[in-house]
Amino acid sequence: MTTFALVGAGSGLGLACARRFGAAGHSVALISRSTEHLQDLTAGLGRDGVQARGFTADVLDPATLTAALQEAAEKLGPIEILQYSPVPRADFMKPVLDTTATDLDDPFAFSVKGPVTCANAVLPGMRALGRGTLLFVNGGSAVRPRPERAGTSIAFAAESAYARMLHDTLAGQNIHAAQLIIPGAIRPDAEHSSPRALAERLYALHTERSGFRHYAEPMPD
Repeated sequence: MTTFALVGAGSGLGLACARRFGAAGHSVALISRSTEHLQDLTAGLGRDGVQARGFTADVLDPATLTAALQEAAEKLGPIEILQYSPVPRADFMKPVLDTTATDLDDPFAFSVKGPVTCANAVLPGMRALGRGTLLFVNGGSAVRPRPERAGTSIAFAAESAYARMLHDTLAGQNIHAAQLIIPGAIRPDAEHSSPRALAERLYALHTERSGFRHYAEPMPD
């Protein structure tokens, strides 16, 4: 059994993805800052028949993130799929003219150093396994910068560049890196952007392994 590792485990998209990949036979490693939150999620997944375990880490702290991923591989099995989809903090989204250089420290740590840390932690295991998938989930500002959300717009663009380089560099090693852009809000009643629909789309990105950037739905004008 191989492991689906979810960085940024939440009760919406994260839980839906954990259920989808778990239903396909993968063990599930949930990574979040809140131990109590992880306990609730793993208990719910267990009732659904999914083997899941929580690991506490902060994406702004590379040491805890690396340790969590290493522990997940040791206790659940090799990580075949990594999904990086934590939700940015509200204070990352200041208007561009109100954004200082210091204001970019945490968004960059969140959207660039976090993914780099995760990729470096899981790639040796994927190479040993002979296959792997890296999934990056971003909002529309990753491809269309929004001046009222400067921190995430800048940091998501940098994350996109890194993920694209992974896609190009790792393709020959049977490791697929893909990005899913979600232009609008995730809503339970949305046809293409409900948690369940997005989880199905992310699972398809893992199995179909074609292309780098994908959209949950068309970008609004």
